[in-house]
Amino acid sequence: MTASAAAIHRVAVYYAPAADDPLALAAASWFAPGPRQAITTPARHYGFHATLKAPFRLRDGCGWSDVLAAAGNLACGVRPFSLPPLAVAVPHGFLALRETNPSPPLQALADAAVAELDHLRAPPAAAEIARRQPERLGTAERRMLDRWGYPYCFATWFFHMTLSQRLDAAEQAHWRPRAEAHFAPALALPRQVDAIALFVQPAPDVAFTEAARLPFRG
Repeated sequence: MTASAAAIHRVAVYYAPAADDPLALAAASWFAPGPRQAITTPARHYGFHATLKAPFRLRDGCGWSDVLAAAGNLACGVRPFSLPPLAVAVPHGFLALRETNPSPPLQALADAAVAELDHLRAPPAAAEIARRQPERLGTAERRMLDRWGYPYCFATWFFHMTLSQRLDAAEQAHWRPRAEAHFAPALALPRQVDAIALFVQPAPDVAFTEAARLPFRG
């Protein structure tokens, strides 16, 4: 897929498994229409991913070529590394895949994505800030929101691949073991982080799709 400034409402930098990775295939079937659709719609909207730099609007004068150049520079400085084993967890009330061991390379990649593409980001509008419910954030998260437009950066960032909307306790008890069983075969396989993915939202309320995949060349 290609993109242009006219086709971009927001852009995001993600870790996303390649389309033929068993993890991506498992996610595609998890998000497919069916009994899980009611709990997966919000997550499906953003695509199966772990956020490195959260979705942002482009600053005036910036376009897709600028995004590709900045993301390409980032990818050129990173060496492939092993992704820690993942497991189903329930951060902040939603199902997600999280790493079972801390990963300094993952943290460094997320830090670099936030900082090195920030010159492309337009300041968030008041409505965008309000959707983050800043009054409910901790001091560190609010500081990140004010500076970077997203509450979870650097020390507050955490790797997660969202699988559902927020669930109550009964829903968690129902869906968590089903997610664990569904993803178990894919999660048993080792995998490398060897690229970053650029996802684009072409218009408000339209789902994000992968627009470019940039292999690491460090």
